[in-house]
Amino acid sequence: MTWLKPVQIDADAQAAYNEFLRDLEARLADPATDRNVLAREVLAQAMYGREYGQLLADAPLAALNLDARNVTFEAEYYMVTDAERFARVKPLLWLWKNLDLTPVGQNPVTGIPTRRLLAGYIFRRVGRDFKCWQNVEFSVGYNMEVGDNVVVHRHVLLDDIGGIELHDYASLSDYVNVYSHTHSVLDGPDVTLRKTVIGRGARITYHSTVLAGSVVSDDAMLATHALLRGDIPPHGIAMGLPARVTRFKDRPRPEAYVVDSRTYPHDAGRKANPAFPDPTPNQSRLPGEGDL
Repeated sequence: MTWLKPVQIDADAQAAYNEFLRDLEARLADPATDRNVLAREVLAQAMYGREYGQLLADAPLAALNLDARNVTFEAEYYMVTDAERFARVKPLLWLWKNLDLTPVGQNPVTGIPTRRLLAGYIFRRVGRDFKCWQNVEFSVGYNMEVGDNVVVHRHVLLDDIGGIELHDYASLSDYVNVYSHTHSVLDGPDVTLRKTVIGRGARITYHSTVLAGSVVSDDAMLATHALLRGDIPPHGIAMGLPARVTRFKDRPRPEAYVVDSRTYPHDAGRKANPAFPDPTPNQSRLPGEGDL
């Protein structure tokens, strides 16, 4: 049962929004569509209220920055990023990011269904009724696996370069960070990728951080401002820096779990930079051990 209620807007406005979404969906589904051209055209209308060609003539600096071919993403500088796969999703990520800065993106009536539509062409997998609020960031997008009825709130960072799974009914609150890569203590370029898994019905709450390779089990919860660098068992509530399981939800247990950190396959890790050994050796010590 949801605590949300339906909200209606003006029928003519809703009809116009529906037409926009139908047109966008049709163009995305057409294999002949140039996604870079599509993205820049939509952004020119949403941000400046004019055709791209007119904007290019009147304000070339503004126009050129609407075309994803004229910009770079951080992920393009990573050795491990698949250039071909990223090229396919890059214009859609640029469209997503910039629409969020406009009334189209800020309005849930248009923003949420637009992101849901784009996710289907960016993510590795996305289920039914994905609800994503504004200003969510991805590393590459194509390593996201999202189940049914997943909710991602505002200003969330999903570093999916090593892979992220969000299972059915998972919820990520505002300003959550989920990572799938780590840097060694001594050598920043020594990067290890590990898939991070958020289980069915799990809740990652406000301003908390999940580090690479963590497995959050079904119905588990990570408390506000917590830092998780491991696992949470089913129904567990973890809090603190670093997070520790301090409570369990008092509810009937199901016969089986989709994600149980005690048995779920953990990513052994793979190197993003071939110049460094695999695995990375221990590079730190406790205070008092070997002090000069």
